[in-house]
Amino acid sequence: MTVTAPVTLHVPDEPTAAAERWLDAIQAGTDLVAVLSADDGLVAWLWSRWNTLAGAGLSRGQFDAIVLEYRRELWLWLAGERTWAQACSGLVGRINRRLVPASTGG
Repeated sequence: MTVTAPVTLHVPDEPTAAAERWLDAIQAGTDLVAVLSADDGLVAWLWSRWNTLAGAGLSRGQFDAIVLEYRRELWLWLAGERTWAQACSGLVGRINRRLVPASTGG
């Protein structure tokens, strides 16, 4: 992947109402990956806030893979073992580490 410009991602406000729905679905037996990647799941929710990544060279598919690789930490947030700030800032770091500056030839 090639990044054309640096991107600054913010930690959005915690999606508390949606998180309750996601946790309920998981507790009812829906697979975590299915909940996260659903049309109304966390991956889509985050992409709607961070879609500037597309202009920086990160495709939606690449973004989805990065978020889903981080699913254990996201589960810990949903289960109340991590704060939203901890989980989301860790994900921001993971995304930033995977963005390759264009000047390095990635």
